[in-house]
Amino acid sequence: MTFLSHLISGISLGSIYAIIALGYTMVYGIAKMLNFAHGDVIMVGGYMSFIAMIYFGWPPLLSILFAMVVCTVLGILIEQLAYKPLRAAPSLAVLITAIGVSYFLQNAAQLIFSANHKSYSSVVPFGSLRLFNDRLIISGTTIVTIIVCIVIILALNTIVNKTKIGKAMRAVSEDKDAAQLMGININKTISITFAIGSALAAVAGVLLCSAYPILMPTTGAMPGIKAFTAAVFGGIGSIPGAFLGGILLGIIEILGKAYISTQLSDAIVFAVLIIILLVKPTGLLGKKVLVKV
Repeated sequence: MTFLSHLISGISLGSIYAIIALGYTMVYGIAKMLNFAHGDVIMVGGYMSFIAMIYFGWPPLLSILFAMVVCTVLGILIEQLAYKPLRAAPSLAVLITAIGVSYFLQNAAQLIFSANHKSYSSVVPFGSLRLFNDRLIISGTTIVTIIVCIVIILALNTIVNKTKIGKAMRAVSEDKDAAQLMGININKTISITFAIGSALAAVAGVLLCSAYPILMPTTGAMPGIKAFTAAVFGGIGSIPGAFLGGILLGIIEILGKAYISTQLSDAIVFAVLIIILLVKPTGLLGKKVLVKV
């Protein structure tokens, strides 16, 4: 039962990583850029839901919607102000800009909310599920996190494959110039992609703070890095790959903490990534892409 408990905890943590990784993989798949400020949008989502619940007295569901709206607007602003002027710039310039936006958000949060951590109340309204005469206890947050992740993956997969905007996203991902010749608004498509990714970051921030109830300006930093690792692990640019990479990464981290060392768990996660990329450089579900030179 102990192993099963750790496995379920790993799937729950991996579900959070998967939701965050979707933001990375969508932006990279369509705009071909790495948005390293994505982890800090998670932190903003946590603070917005915290403010809505504590200071406004709003119910959890309304606070989540508020956080999603704020993060969606923030994601669009970041894309318009920081990344849109760099469409034709070298990838290094975009990367440096992303790191700058990340530090800006962290320091802005520190100035506004202070560097002290805040205790976050879970948004899940029910308690734990007890099975096998209390030998297996699954928290309500764990159950909700896994369900929300599955729903998001299915909904996002439907949007990308069945809707008009999803077809536009896939077209821009394949060839921006050809998509533009076919009448697709590239800037609008990229902005919508950032909006969706940022809304998902808000959901991930709420779930992360519900599972680990400490909120501070650096809350999203390490989860953001690990989620990026998950996206690369599964094959960046692939939605199923982000899901698979996130789940596997969460399981590896929790089992590493339980059976090897809590201090070495992060090192184990990144070591597994290195091994996977040595064997399969495109990630588990990534595809080889031919580049003309």
